[in-house]
Amino acid sequence: MKHSRLKFFSLPLLLVVAAAIPALAGADDTFSLSASAQDFASYFPSYLANGYFSTMTAPRGTEGNLAYMVAFMDYGKDDESRPAAIPGWSEIDYSTGDSAAGHFWMNQVPLNPVLFRDYRQTLNMKEATLTTSYRYVDHKRSTQIKVTTFVSQAATHLAATQMSLTPDFDGIVELSFALNLWAPHEPRLPLAQLTGEQMQEAVAANNMQLVAIPPATPDRAAVWYHGDTHTLAADGDVRDLTLALDGRAEQGLGMSEAVAVQIPDGVVPSDIALYKSQYRLALNLKIKVQKDITYTFTKFIAAAREDWGGDAHADVALATAARSAGFAALLDQHRAAWAKLWRSDIQIDGDAQAQTVVHSDLYYLLATSTADTRWPMGACGLTPGYTGHAFWDSDTWIFPALLLLHPERAKSLAVFRAHTLPAAQARAQARGLKGAMYPWEADPENGSEQIPYFAHVLSEREIHINADVAIAQWQYWLATHDREWLQRSGWPVIRNVADFWASRASWNAQQRRYEIVHVTSVAESYNDVPNDTFTNVSAQKALRIAAAAAALVGERPDPHWAEVAAKLYIPFSQSEQRHLDFDASVPREPLEGSTLGLLSYPSLDLQMSQKVRRNDYDYIMISVRQGHHEPHGMGMAPASIAAAAAGDTASAVAWLQRNFSSGLIKPPFNVRTETATNNTGYFVTASGGFLQNLLYGFSGLRVAEKGLVEAYPAILPAEWKSMTLKDVTIRGEHYDIIIDRDTGGQVRLTRKALSPQP
Repeated sequence: MKHSRLKFFSLPLLLVVAAAIPALAGADDTFSLSASAQDFASYFPSYLANGYFSTMTAPRGTEGNLAYMVAFMDYGKDDESRPAAIPGWSEIDYSTGDSAAGHFWMNQVPLNPVLFRDYRQTLNMKEATLTTSYRYVDHKRSTQIKVTTFVSQAATHLAATQMSLTPDFDGIVELSFALNLWAPHEPRLPLAQLTGEQMQEAVAANNMQLVAIPPATPDRAAVWYHGDTHTLAADGDVRDLTLALDGRAEQGLGMSEAVAVQIPDGVVPSDIALYKSQYRLALNLKIKVQKDITYTFTKFIAAAREDWGGDAHADVALATAARSAGFAALLDQHRAAWAKLWRSDIQIDGDAQAQTVVHSDLYYLLATSTADTRWPMGACGLTPGYTGHAFWDSDTWIFPALLLLHPERAKSLAVFRAHTLPAAQARAQARGLKGAMYPWEADPENGSEQIPYFAHVLSEREIHINADVAIAQWQYWLATHDREWLQRSGWPVIRNVADFWASRASWNAQQRRYEIVHVTSVAESYNDVPNDTFTNVSAQKALRIAAAAAALVGERPDPHWAEVAAKLYIPFSQSEQRHLDFDASVPREPLEGSTLGLLSYPSLDLQMSQKVRRNDYDYIMISVRQGHHEPHGMGMAPASIAAAAAGDTASAVAWLQRNFSSGLIKPPFNVRTETATNNTGYFVTASGGFLQNLLYGFSGLRVAEKGLVEAYPAILPAEWKSMTLKDVTIRGEHYDIIIDRDTGGQVRLTRKALSPQP
């Protein structure tokens, strides 16, 4: 199995518009995604989260689901670190009567439209709530069910799920409010030791395969399994209707959860029992119900981990306080917090399909990110995909998408690199290099190198990550002019990265130039090449950034930085007047895609003549026509942005449309996958790319020395009436940026200053 991340610009040049995302009518409909009973067999889960903790979704709305917590990692022996699944907190199970009499727990009943009638589940992205409703039929009894679940954006340690049931019978029903204590994952593979061949043998020996399984199991599930949380103490109180537990990730941090259950006023359970086993902690209630009366039960959840919150005792206090305040109060606060987030938006007039994708991509980024912390974002969000590690995705793909709309969330991604600078310095020193060498795969909690042994070459050679880190730091400075942050956080990272590049580059006396050799290209099939163009251009920019940053903080720049930057070789064909992907000595595989489009990616944005830019783009298209690779989520946005910068509006629009019409977005909840068939879901890297496509590609805007500048002419698809970047923040000022057409039909960009809002 290759650990390769992407194939660039490899989609055949065909204009196709698929029907994966239905056209929607009203503006508010673009915040709503729904599942029907027809989706039972193909259900691709979403997740609810507030950046700190999460739960996956499931069709009934009542299941116990896998849940994760930010940077809460399992450090199992001989393995790479991986997200530890925390106890599932979403379950409220229901039975219409005594199971001994033939009535089953609802969560164990097969999903069948005959048993779950009038079914609908809706993800409201504007409010970040999941609402599920249906009529559950159990033999001769049926019950109208409605479930609403959310993870609070306002009170980040809290979540709630509320279940209303209306029976068509009189009798005794049972409810179970549970915390699911997951069994340790088996098998555990020693991925820190296995070669690629040994890993594949181990997978086969455990009767597994590295193939995607419909509807939602990723192709690398055999190695991207979740880590373990061990329960240290768990108990409950039948009088106070509470549950609590303390746990610890395998060789990792401690965590805690608590539950407080609220039952309807005036309802007295005929029986309350505390159930405890190795796999389940639950409060089981029996309730006498009457026909056509609605009964509403609420489960309040509190969660914490080391360095974020307290212990189980503190969680019980939070959950019971939320219960006292009530579900409506917690939900109202949550809605208000999301309403504030949605002040910043990208609004499209004239394309409901594109608008819905904008909102789903923003939803997943906002649900996964935290404000003013030190945590990055993994390529697959709060899931075990890519084992939750921080790649260049966090700095180059996601960070710029948040920077203008939510700078406080982008800041967390930048601060992560300052927080983990000591680990990067230690890596550089161990290799005889200066400064800091950030790992290709970094643990999101401590920044340590975490990569399977069979892919370790990437961590040694795919070193453009170091320039990506420094460029993101500089972009944050340019967007905010936060001098205190630059002095304390940004400058140490930028300086150490510059020292790394100055020591990593080697002098070629014969050619009288600096070179960077033995690198893995962004096109990772080229895993040991000299002078990868994207790497060298990025390193050159990082070196020049360091000199500029030094002046701002009153430090003296190392003159060697400028020398290396000025004499660093950038592969270029004089005869064709275009850049090469890497050193001309490297044979090009005709079917491999080109990475030249990344030279126009917004944060790098290499300056060149328009003729060269056009020639670069035309060369990209040659590789597209020759290649026949499956569409990749990281290939679309760079191609569209490169086309826009080259002045090719038609191609820029076509690439944008492919971004949501090539099977990369899975219904019913617009979950992005890395490719159309590998089921590597929640691929927020591609979400960031798509949003950058609009924020920078179509607008032509770039974050630069002079602020937010119009570097390229804005473009607008023919069917769009306008696109508005709502409440963009640049250096403390707020703007609406409107791209529309004047009376003569010419695309124009205007800025409208906004008054500050609380």
